[in-house]
Amino acid sequence: MSEALEDLLALLDLERIDRDIFRGTSRPSLVPRVFGGQVAAQALVAAGRTVPADRPPHSLHAYFLRPGDPGAPIVYTVDRIRDGLSFTTRRVVGVQHGRPIFHLSASFQQVEDGLEHQAEMPAAPDPLTLPTTEEMLAQHADRFPDPTVPSRLAAARAAVDLRYVADPPFVSAGQVREPRSRVWFRTNGKLAGAHDDPLLHVCLVTYVSDMTLLDSILLAHGRGGWVIGDVVGASLDHAMWFHRPFRADEWLLYDQESPSSSGSRGLGQGRIYTADGRLAVSVIQEGLIRTPRAPRRP
Repeated sequence: MSEALEDLLALLDLERIDRDIFRGTSRPSLVPRVFGGQVAAQALVAAGRTVPADRPPHSLHAYFLRPGDPGAPIVYTVDRIRDGLSFTTRRVVGVQHGRPIFHLSASFQQVEDGLEHQAEMPAAPDPLTLPTTEEMLAQHADRFPDPTVPSRLAAARAAVDLRYVADPPFVSAGQVREPRSRVWFRTNGKLAGAHDDPLLHVCLVTYVSDMTLLDSILLAHGRGGWVIGDVVGASLDHAMWFHRPFRADEWLLYDQESPSSSGSRGLGQGRIYTADGRLAVSVIQEGLIRTPRAPRRP
């Protein structure tokens, strides 16, 4: 297990300060706010710790209300909305400085058998034939106006082995492409012992799901993103449906596309497949996408 993954697991190991109240810390961020995937994953940890282990999460719906302060703890309060015969529902609010910054609703279900079908997994090259994020950033370091960004971006993603199938937006800025992006990912190390917990695997994929989902929007407009400085963006809401079991430490293909962008908002949707072709997760997110305004003339 990499040191970065150990740090991420510690980040998700929330402190329980009361029956339904948890406290989490943050890690340094590339932007002056808490990474949205971290808040979503921590909130799901808090919800999951109030639910029997035989009821895994099957969906979550969340809103990012305010930018999180990376220098302050986040307190998560869990509301036990419903405990039914088959389903359990939890509501979680993340609070900093006395104000809510995040809201999550999550539903959990007893494992059942039922009708089965799924969308077919798209073709993708073997992930081991693709460059790592660190290698890719080193190859294209000259693309970044700020020379510190490649090392900071690599450090922020060091807990995850993430490999792009095609050039990401910050490499292909200026080229208008199909609004579709695919990445392979897995944790940078195996989960074993106390860490080999089904809920933790789900929370880790929730964490990663916010890393690249808006890339397809940028590709449709030839934009490189905040790392290039040609857009300003932030996650607005996030929804996930967990269809089939998976492991976060085994390769997963994240197939992402954008059907629409308008009104300074863009919609990204994704499907996460296991390496053997099972559709494991569906994801939808709307993000704020603004182009920086030119400075006013004196």
